Amino acid sequence: MISTSLRSFIAPFWQLPAGGPRCRQCGGVICVPVNTFSEGQGAPGRASTAVAVSAFDVARVRGLYPALGDGWIHFDPQAGAQIPGAVSSAVANAFRGFVSNPYGVYAAAAHTRSIVQAARVAVADLVGGKPEGVVLGPSREQLLNSLAESLSARLGLGSEIVLCRLDDDANQSPWLRVADRGGGRVRWVEADIETGEVPAWQFAELAGPSTSVIAVPYASSTIGTVIDVAAAAEAAHRVGALLVVDATSAAPYELLDIERLGADVLLVSANRWGGPQVAAMAFRDPSLFGRLRAVNPDRSLTGPERFELGEHQYAMLAGLIASIDHLAGLDESSVGTRRDRLEQSMFGLRQYQQRLLFYLLNSLASAPQVAIIGRAERRVPTVSFTMPGVPAAKAAKRLADNGVCALSNVPSRYFAGLGVPEYGGAVTVGLAPYSTPYDVDQLVRALASLG
Repeated sequence: MISTSLRSFIAPFWQLPAGGPRCRQCGGVICVPVNTFSEGQGAPGRASTAVAVSAFDVARVRGLYPALGDGWIHFDPQAGAQIPGAVSSAVANAFRGFVSNPYGVYAAAAHTRSIVQAARVAVADLVGGKPEGVVLGPSREQLLNSLAESLSARLGLGSEIVLCRLDDDANQSPWLRVADRGGGRVRWVEADIETGEVPAWQFAELAGPSTSVIAVPYASSTIGTVIDVAAAAEAAHRVGALLVVDATSAAPYELLDIERLGADVLLVSANRWGGPQVAAMAFRDPSLFGRLRAVNPDRSLTGPERFELGEHQYAMLAGLIASIDHLAGLDESSVGTRRDRLEQSMFGLRQYQQRLLFYLLNSLASAPQVAIIGRAERRVPTVSFTMPGVPAAKAAKRLADNGVCALSNVPSRYFAGLGVPEYGGAVTVGLAPYSTPYDVDQLVRALASLG
């Protein structure tokens, strides 16, 4: 149960507009304040643009996800968000419409080439970058491995790589491997034990004349902490290092702007926001391709194709485009270019999810035996917690028995450093556009049954 003061805080948020549609599960249309984008890291849009948004209609949004009809409550978007109907339809239509590789001179090949180009444009709209700087691939792991191999000659004896303890293994292992092979030194940016925040001063302190690469997450996939990427960019560019940012865990929640962040390379994975198993690596300056060693052995290739191995899954690329269009259409009233519509839709989504995150955190804090890990001031709606005396796997099983999907024992060097595995591990939950207060209530009720 939540306190009276908490109820009074969220009451205006959950209030329905007069005559608005009501949902039996979530209570209806959720109102968010009309506001402008704030300045700062990752603030979407242009600094001078005020964006007004309508109420976030979670009931309408839930109707865009056919899989929600199974009755399960999904708090596991880190393992892959539910697939919107428009995305699955786009993939199916692509499979029915063409099966050609892009190298022929006939119509099907031309259509395939147009799909690849459209996918680059869609990702560029998502991250605020340039289509000619977008590399496509099957996973961020494969793309990061390719990037690390391309840079391996620079990461030998005497060089340094700065990594973040909060990052996923996907953005750690490739750099650790090439450093170990070439004799490079790895330095670690640490997170505060109590808050989970990453003090920004570490970037300037750790980056030096020998630093070749700084690789960080935009946000933690386990505790939601948002990293000060601007501080990392300043430190990297001061010493001439390359800044690689894995934005996979932030892309479903924040409008990305590669120029404003100052990242040299930005990675996203579409399955985190309801797209297919496709990833993209965006270069802020496409001319960088010419200064890096190509991964593809075909020397006739130029631009992003130099870093793409094998054939693309072309139908999956059609799904990637549809998934970004889906994000842009979360606000039904959004207008303008796809980038403009992404601004409006992502802002409305963020306002809704920040309120829902507040409700989630306070509900978990009131549940028996739940200890939340980290309390960063700026975060995305991802939360991990332990239950002293209750193994995380057991808690996740109890949740599943009650129709709630959550993750347990997610691999994390940060958790290992805290000793979380020795205390039974952690349960990780995350919000998605289809999450509701009802979902939070069901999560907490199931956890309370373990008390």
